[in-house]
Amino acid sequence: MKTEQGTAHMPKPIGGAKKATLARVFALALSMMLVFSGLIACSPNNSGTEGSGSSAQTQYTPGTYTGTGTGNGGDITVEVTFSEDAITDIKVVSQSETETVAAEALETIPAAVIEYQSLGVDTMSGATMSSLGLMAAITDCVEQAGGNASQLKKVPAQEKSTETVEKQADAIVVGGGGAGMAAAIRLQELGKNVILVEKTYRLGGSISVSGGNQVVTGSKLQAEAGVTDDSAESMVEDFQKNGEDICVPELIELYANNVGETTDWVNESCGVEYNMEGGLHDLAEYSHNRELAYAGGGAGATESLRQAVKDSGAEVLLDTTAESLIEENGAVIGVNAVGKDGTTYTLKADSVVLATGGYGNSDEYLTEELQNSLYYGLMGSTGDGLTMATAAGIDADTRLMEYAKQYPNGAEVSPGRAKSTIDGNLLVWPMSTILVNAEGERVVNEKASNHEILEVELEQTDSMLYLLMDQENFDVWSTKLKDTGFNTQAVEGYLEANGSTTPIFAHGDTIEELAGVLGMDPATLQATVDDYNAGVDAGTDEFGRSGDYLKMKIGEGPYYLVEQKPRYATTMGGLVVNDSLQVMNKSGEPIKGLYASGEVVGGVMGSNSPSGANNGWALTSGKLAAEAIAEQ
Repeated sequence: MKTEQGTAHMPKPIGGAKKATLARVFALALSMMLVFSGLIACSPNNSGTEGSGSSAQTQYTPGTYTGTGTGNGGDITVEVTFSEDAITDIKVVSQSETETVAAEALETIPAAVIEYQSLGVDTMSGATMSSLGLMAAITDCVEQAGGNASQLKKVPAQEKSTETVEKQADAIVVGGGGAGMAAAIRLQELGKNVILVEKTYRLGGSISVSGGNQVVTGSKLQAEAGVTDDSAESMVEDFQKNGEDICVPELIELYANNVGETTDWVNESCGVEYNMEGGLHDLAEYSHNRELAYAGGGAGATESLRQAVKDSGAEVLLDTTAESLIEENGAVIGVNAVGKDGTTYTLKADSVVLATGGYGNSDEYLTEELQNSLYYGLMGSTGDGLTMATAAGIDADTRLMEYAKQYPNGAEVSPGRAKSTIDGNLLVWPMSTILVNAEGERVVNEKASNHEILEVELEQTDSMLYLLMDQENFDVWSTKLKDTGFNTQAVEGYLEANGSTTPIFAHGDTIEELAGVLGMDPATLQATVDDYNAGVDAGTDEFGRSGDYLKMKIGEGPYYLVEQKPRYATTMGGLVVNDSLQVMNKSGEPIKGLYASGEVVGGVMGSNSPSGANNGWALTSGKLAAEAIAEQ
């Protein structure tokens, strides 16, 4: 994930029980309701009267109309053109969805609506919220053009396939994120025939929506970037400290001893490029600089891994959901799966690798405390691998299920959903950006670990802080928003709203004006700025910010305040595995034929993952699981 660290305990809830979860459910329900009722107001662009139109499902007032719906990353705005009896064109004119997740949905759904003249087209698996927001926007326009959305002809019922397909391979990999792609690529390299099963329409998983940083301890790239004195022992020590000394020793040692070789393999064999120009990141979590960013962020790494999977020759089944493991005489020998078209698959193999990700979007496995935080992960992180492996007859064991990785740097882009600002934050900490609370007071060292910042953040009004930036800092900071999924037009909208809606991107020409936007005391905010600038002059800071991070003063305006809220995606708990990545049952014995890698594994980072750790673990554990299988 990004250069981030958080708590796992969440010492203080952020509002009422299940606030964020209920917000997500509400947003989903609202979007679904809108698809069938078209309740949002819409403004026509055709300069003529909207007209009452006909209640007949194929009669419209001709023209082009603008509609808006709420997607996963904020508003989705479309322009829909109608003739008297048909939808003739649909253009998505603005959206802030994550490209690696929603791009195909934003292209294929409008085409399907036009082809079938229907609002009953399927949503895209893995991009459900984006699909529903898009459909709500289109429905909006249908109603304004005089169409009756609730009666609009649905896509003709398509017969589901009744075919049952049996396939045999050396290994089945379930889940097409970083861990699953690494496992499939490496297995194919080692001469194993692989079937990779992914329930969404596209390979990618969490690495595709991450900020795109990775631990690289012991790699050639770390040495090339100037650090040659790091060690696996140092990494283990840092991780244990960060994870409250409950990291599973054999797993964190396995990770630390192998991430360097994995990094070089990913770079040299899988085509993943790292941002060497940006260099290693200086982070409070680590005693040595050991984190690099991917060139192009998580999206860039994912594109390279997808290509490497294709080049490997692995068979990939997309839009195919693994439903259960096949067990025989105490061993796992395959997977039962169902395709989106209804095809039933019986997939047999000597080994199965579960790389199904976490449970961040599953209330079944989340604590009540976690349900109070903003979620920024994948909608598909529903704990599928846990459900399959803990089923009767398999009886896999789990651990540390109460923990998740929280970060203090989220912006709430839609109800209950967040995006990260961490890439930009990294650029401006060496400048003069500071964190203030709702009262305009500075309360923490901005270069403390994210764990420390989060603890302080949770103590503040509304459990939030703000980035305070002058124009120079904002210009640098905002260049990185696109790397974590922010859309330029959406950001312009946030700035235009000027603090009246979430996410808060408030601004003012002077500190006094800025304070007034959010109701802060201008004198307090000005005193905060003056105190920080005095610390730069003195070379010392009451919060401990020093060195390269206390050299620039807060300068000329305009000035900005951008919200920072707690967010989470990655869960820390999961399946118990041994140091060969074999899944263990509740009797402490390895389950023959069953392996796990990535986020579905519990305990490697204890209560809390440090910056860049999760992507590194996904790739390392996927590669190691493949090698363990090949050595059988």
